[in-house]
Amino acid sequence: MFAIPSSPRLSFTLLTEQDAELLFEVDQDEEVMRYLNGGKRTSMQQITEIFLPRMAQYRNPARGFGIWQIRRVEDNTYLGWVLIRPMGFNTATPSEDDVELGWRFMRRYWGQGYASEAAEAVALAVTANNPAVNYLSAIAMPDNAGSIGVMRKLGMQFIKRYLHQDALGEVDAVLYRKKINENS
Repeated sequence: MFAIPSSPRLSFTLLTEQDAELLFEVDQDEEVMRYLNGGKRTSMQQITEIFLPRMAQYRNPARGFGIWQIRRVEDNTYLGWVLIRPMGFNTATPSEDDVELGWRFMRRYWGQGYASEAAEAVALAVTANNPAVNYLSAIAMPDNAGSIGVMRKLGMQFIKRYLHQDALGEVDAVLYRKKINENS
């Protein structure tokens, strides 16, 4: 089974359908949800009927794709999660060479470097395990300075502002990307 090695501060475990409560917990802060859906808390019904089935579409433990639970090593505190999946996972032609990276952390852990540290660890491990992946991409709302800051820390560059179509709807978004395989 694919694993992401712990860092000095963080440990990583791939979420399963049994971890709905962890997804729910992060989504109960309106400020966390502000740049995702305007600040609406996610219900447990939405987690079980929408989010878990979506996760099942791209979760692939052998390749490392899915949502990774992030915990602080020193006290095993749950901080949030990092997602990694093929770009366009919900289309007829998901990308083989471009993966999407996303994150969601509880607000009390913002500004401490956890998101960029965790996202980098997940990206490095998963892309090393998948040599066909040449690009790392991330999407955010244009006003989400925190997430855009993480993207920049990861070395991603602005690609475009556009209307992002997702199974959950259409949103104004920015796309950042990083080339990770110099041979592509």
